[in-house]
Amino acid sequence: MRYVDPHAPLIRPVRPRTPGMCEDCVAAGTHWVHLRMCRTCGKVGCCDSSPMRHARAHALTQGHPIVRSLELGENWSWCYLDEAYL
Repeated sequence: MRYVDPHAPLIRPVRPRTPGMCEDCVAAGTHWVHLRMCRTCGKVGCCDSSPMRHARAHALTQGHPIVRSLELGENWSWCYLDEAYL
């Protein structure tokens, strides 16, 4: 059975605002490891393995807890509040 996240109603049909880059890392001049896209607004941020963890910061400060991996061949979403895959 697939996990049903209580935050799933926040998911919207969005596209990456900055495909291929973490917009906050570019602005700060830092680097990223992997990219995640907010499933509420489309903001692209870097993963928790990246030095700045911009995707997590966005999720927690903006109330947009669900991200999708933007890595080639990956098709999963993650909820930062519930610490669970969707």
